[in-house]
Amino acid sequence: MNEKHDPENENEKLNPIKETALVEAILYMETDPLDYNTLARISGLSRDVVKKAVEKLEEKYNREDSGVELSRIGGGIMLSAKLEYWNTLKPYYGKKNEIRFSRATLETLSIIAYKQPVTRSEIESMRGVQAVDSVMRLLLEKSFIREVGKKDVPGKPTQYGTTREFLRFFRLESIADLPKLNESEAARFELES
Repeated sequence: MNEKHDPENENEKLNPIKETALVEAILYMETDPLDYNTLARISGLSRDVVKKAVEKLEEKYNREDSGVELSRIGGGIMLSAKLEYWNTLKPYYGKKNEIRFSRATLETLSIIAYKQPVTRSEIESMRGVQAVDSVMRLLLEKSFIREVGKKDVPGKPTQYGTTREFLRFFRLESIADLPKLNESEAARFELES
């Protein structure tokens, strides 16, 4: 009577408290945001059960006595320190992930984030400078941007867009969460005709 160990069967027998604890443990172990489908696959629980567990965790972490929160980043969920505690923690934990951006890098990244997909020459035109090669190379190395296709014009220039790493770094769920631009700010991102 040697029965095989079946983790899926075992997980179906978990009660709601243990299901939530299992999802919490997975989020604790992961360093990247996970979507509901991935959480369901790893845990062996149904997507609906995972969603309920995430809701319970959000309630738990939204309390004042919690130093962590569930962050929604790029369509996924991850555990992170609450923003209100980050200034205290940054000297100890932020250095390894800290990236210092030059003004040129921030301008280029902003153009890509707000105007994607965008070509290198369009970026140069909006910034009013030539040769953004070194900035683009840095953003590609840091995985903040990526090639997203070719523009349907003569020469088929490469178009760029932001990545999930960009969303994670700036703690955004999606590009729609970028701050809204006023008219004068938006005008800076328009191409000259």
